[in-house]
Amino acid sequence: MGTTMKYRKLGRTGLDISVIGLGTMTWGFQNTPEEGFAQMDYALECGINFFDTAEMYAIPPSSETFGRTETIIGNWFASRLNRDKVILASKITGPGLPWVREGNNVIDKKNIVLAVEASLKRLQTDYIDLYQLHWPNRGSYHFGQVWDFSPKFDVQMEEDNFLEVLQTLQVLIQAGKIRHIGLSNETAWGVMKWLQLAQQNNLPRIVTIQNEYSLLCRHFEPDLSEIAIHEDCGLLAWSPLSRGLLSGKYLDGARPEGARLMIDPRIEHRAGSPVDAAVKRYIELAQRYDLDACQMALAFVHGQAFVNSTLIGATSMVQLKSNIDSIDLNLPAGLNQEIEKIRREYPMLY
Repeated sequence: MGTTMKYRKLGRTGLDISVIGLGTMTWGFQNTPEEGFAQMDYALECGINFFDTAEMYAIPPSSETFGRTETIIGNWFASRLNRDKVILASKITGPGLPWVREGNNVIDKKNIVLAVEASLKRLQTDYIDLYQLHWPNRGSYHFGQVWDFSPKFDVQMEEDNFLEVLQTLQVLIQAGKIRHIGLSNETAWGVMKWLQLAQQNNLPRIVTIQNEYSLLCRHFEPDLSEIAIHEDCGLLAWSPLSRGLLSGKYLDGARPEGARLMIDPRIEHRAGSPVDAAVKRYIELAQRYDLDACQMALAFVHGQAFVNSTLIGATSMVQLKSNIDSIDLNLPAGLNQEIEKIRREYPMLY
């Protein structure tokens, strides 16, 4: 364990979070509680102080797995007595899952209060450091929906909802149940509207945006990256290895036994020949520089000025250790130039 963890400010909060954050969504389905404990122990030893979870985890989402990951984290806190060592992020589920609060779930005052209380109980803690909105009520272009994303909504109704949510979150902050707030799977319009309404009404300010970002998925640029930098509202990058595709293990239709795509029944929108072609190019590039392809891909994300933390999600300790070791890798200028050449050949893959 020779890594030297790096840290960046969480928005304007003054908190320093590790540039590698520990994603947790596999614990409770693909990973056992014991494996989750081992991952948290090792991550903390390596200097990772930022853990990200959500009420809807474990993944794949179902009524049976809902809340399991938070329960595992809560049991770990109770066992280790180290809640103060972790900056903990969780999320309220957006609308669309019929088993969440009897299918009546939208992000509003009633559901936020219910969700926060339930998460605190499962997590066995008095507070959540960063509470995020998992996806907007009006929908998201993530999860394979970018090609058909054409938002139609009543602006006044959205603004009224945003104000209700911010006021509710303010009460929860004043009560000490959450400390800071963030967005997830949000657009440039949405982020700026949240920031604008908070400023105009003296309400809590959004400190982060958690969106998908990787060598294969760069929708965050250029508009959201500009906001992230100049509004101090940095990216928490999820799926930085494109759900494992950048490892090459799924090339040409391969489906290794026990791999996530074999376990998750949902259609994988990222897979396909254009993505395979780009993955092969990135793997060849890593080999040319004598690098591990996954570590190169993670180091690319770490190196972006608009990124606060790269959220890794490993299903084995071997993967976890390799992913964490990427913090010591600084990509040379020549390699970054090669990445940009490949990107221009494959500009928008999913």
